[in-house]
Amino acid sequence: MRRDDSVTNPDASSGRPRTGHPDVLVFLTDQQRWDTTGTHGNPHGLTPVLDRLAARGLDVDRSFTCQPVCAPSRAALQTGRYPTDTGVFRNALPLPPGTRTLAHHFGAAGYETGYIGKWHLAGDEHTGPVPEELRGGYDHWLAANLLEFTSDAYQTTLYDRDGAPHTYDGYRADALGEAALEWIRRERERPFFLFLSFLEPHHQNSRDDYPAPHGYRERYADPWTPSDLTALGGGNAPEHLAGYYGMVRRLDEVLGRIVDALDERGTLDETVILFTSDHGCHFKTRNDEYKRSVHDASVRVPTVLHGPGFHGAGRLPELVSHVDLPPTLLDAAGLPVPARMQGRSLLPLLRGGAEPPWPEEVLIQVSESEVGRALRTGRWKYGAVAPGADPWHDASAGHYTDAYLYDLHADPDELTNLVGEPALADVLDGLRARLADRIAASGEPRPLIGPAAGQRGH
Repeated sequence: MRRDDSVTNPDASSGRPRTGHPDVLVFLTDQQRWDTTGTHGNPHGLTPVLDRLAARGLDVDRSFTCQPVCAPSRAALQTGRYPTDTGVFRNALPLPPGTRTLAHHFGAAGYETGYIGKWHLAGDEHTGPVPEELRGGYDHWLAANLLEFTSDAYQTTLYDRDGAPHTYDGYRADALGEAALEWIRRERERPFFLFLSFLEPHHQNSRDDYPAPHGYRERYADPWTPSDLTALGGGNAPEHLAGYYGMVRRLDEVLGRIVDALDERGTLDETVILFTSDHGCHFKTRNDEYKRSVHDASVRVPTVLHGPGFHGAGRLPELVSHVDLPPTLLDAAGLPVPARMQGRSLLPLLRGGAEPPWPEEVLIQVSESEVGRALRTGRWKYGAVAPGADPWHDASAGHYTDAYLYDLHADPDELTNLVGEPALADVLDGLRARLADRIAASGEPRPLIGPAAGQRGH
């Protein structure tokens, strides 16, 4: 329900009149596994600030990207729509000009909107500066389209609204955090919506490395290794996990500075904070790079919400998709959720139930490595691929065949593919039908889904 926009009480610390709408901050990391956090059992204490926010707010225990690659997942987070519906079904595709984003919805409600960091929604022809028509409607702009190519761990270049470069020394995550703090601390008469987008803990593309701050890799020289990486072997986790953990630790420190700044202003508990990541990381154990697979290592991410509507909400058991987060932010800010959004706000779940009932699965789209679709339920991971489809040029397909089936209760690390087991034929039939339903609901034509050629049990 829309709240009244009239001024209510003054903010004593900033002198800014407060309205019925809270400030809103998105803290987006890149390629961060869910199990890097203390709330999900990581023993290294990498995320004490995030863990405190989760304890005080809402810990979305089972949160999943709807596409495990940068641009498509970011398009979903900006729009609340599936990547194929936005047109950004793979990297290197721009978000079409005129697409309604969170910036448009918050801006129309009187918010001052800002974007800082990595954008990755302007196509590959724009590396640094982003033309105005491809910025998603944000007012304040300090970003690079492909931050991985305009920066390194200790050298960062961002571009303002005029396309002018701003170069920062120091560690990259610190630079983005300081830019955000400068903007947050400004005197303003309107509430703000800030989308802060980091590159960490994504690898540095130019040298396929995970460059932690000086001394941080050494802190985790004997790292705890998630069980899927241990069981699968191969990959490059032994080489890179220490640096990856160091990057995660520094991100949490930056989050702590922002939380402290909001606390100092007296607005922390009045600010909606969303922490999430665009996708996970399997360290080259599932294919020849880091994501682009249906496995939880690629698709499961940490997600925490804190602030009005989320205080004391605890741990959410339902499965949540990235497309659910934009409507949740609008709802938490007291703004209407556009019918065009394909996700649903989480807030009704916290108020005692959602009507209609919350879905029992999330839909995952896969591009670039394969034209694939998958369902992640509480027990099953089912994935299908389109035989003969071109994963770079084909957004979808009319025919898919079985490719993956994991019993997550018995096999949480997804080590044994059961797709050809005759005893599970009925399970497969049900999952095929559910997947076809979800594909159709996402806006694609309903496909045919069946067994692969020569599949056992058929």
